[in-house]
Amino acid sequence: MDRRTISRLAHAHHPIAAPVADESVARLLARATACTEHGRALDLGCGEGGWLIRTLTARTGWEAVGVDLDAAALTRARQTAEALGVQRRLGLHHLDAREFTDPAGFDLVLNVGATHAFGGLLPTLDAAREHLAPGGRVLVGEGFWEREPDRPALDGLGADRDDYADLGTTVDRVTADGWTPVFGYVSSRQEWDDYEFSWTGALAEWALDHADHPDAEAARAAADLHRAEWLHGYRGTLGFVTLLLRRG
Repeated sequence: MDRRTISRLAHAHHPIAAPVADESVARLLARATACTEHGRALDLGCGEGGWLIRTLTARTGWEAVGVDLDAAALTRARQTAEALGVQRRLGLHHLDAREFTDPAGFDLVLNVGATHAFGGLLPTLDAAREHLAPGGRVLVGEGFWEREPDRPALDGLGADRDDYADLGTTVDRVTADGWTPVFGYVSSRQEWDDYEFSWTGALAEWALDHADHPDAEAARAAADLHRAEWLHGYRGTLGFVTLLLRRG
């Protein structure tokens, strides 16, 4: 079973692919889009379009564009948009986010939990800068070390110590790169637990409900491994911060 299929099944009950609850998503988007009644949003790595679709349902004057390499996730995004009646304001591109171009700028550029697509936080911000309209904002979500990671945490994440920094250093790097945080949100332990139990539970439940499927055993094994890596590895070590940024 390929990684994208596993991720899609695991996010069945938690479409936002990050440890951020629905009410936190709504709060972040309200701050991010409050600058104008009519705007354009771009999600570089949109997956099933959770952030964009929520933006369009809350802001009837906004349009949105999503870019992702997962064709099946984009299909789900299109179906959800159609069900909510916002599909005419949503454009979806099956494309590597690094290759996307648009001559017009965007009032909001998002990348929450997908900075790996650009090789890290600062390269992601470099890419976002290229798409911003004057006065535009960036909403970016990234991991950070809540505490010094031990070997089980690093092994569970498949990470190196230098892949993340503590929260203060993370924000310092962003500001040194010319950005000003105008809002931010640190996901709670409860949000992390809800996210991880939802992720592993949805995947395990799919395996139980499709016991005769040739991928059922692989799905169950992936759920069991992920749960162990989280509970016995990085739980309480890896944090997650979502920052709303402006230039200057």
